Amino acid sequence: MSASERGALRQGLRSPDAFTLRRCQILLHSDQGQPPARIATAVGCSSQAVRNALHAFAAAGLDCLRPKSSAPKMPHAGWPKARDEDLRALLHQSPRNVGLPTSLWTLDLAAQVCFEKGWTTRRLSGEAIRLVLQRLGVGWKRAKHWLVSPDPEYARKKNCATG
Repeated sequence: MSASERGALRQGLRSPDAFTLRRCQILLHSDQGQPPARIATAVGCSSQAVRNALHAFAAAGLDCLRPKSSAPKMPHAGWPKARDEDLRALLHQSPRNVGLPTSLWTLDLAAQVCFEKGWTTRRLSGEAIRLVLQRLGVGWKRAKHWLVSPDPEYARKKNCATG
């Protein structure tokens, strides 16, 4: 380690960012020749975290003192945007209309139906469907109930009653 790197690491010990502080502590202990297990005990982290910091320093130098983004490196397009309105239309009808034995939509059930219809290449989680709905401006806080009546005149009577 060069003298300028040591100086930067000592300066990093005064950083308000916990990530930078911890990395500086690890690297300075390592510069003194301590093994990862002893550094982990001294700093209060796992020995794997110490090895990760050492590998990051070897690869990126002082750039390893800044935390990287936690966003996925290759975002997976699980939901095709072309199907946004199809999802909205699906959820505005009763699940019984698509052959399900319930009148209650859940996010997992919507994900299953979307996969069975071939709208997605894999079965998404309910959380993924919730995020799509959030992007569409649709709030989803609980399962949606649909009133279903066996009366064939139900729709006409409902429209007369509600206007």
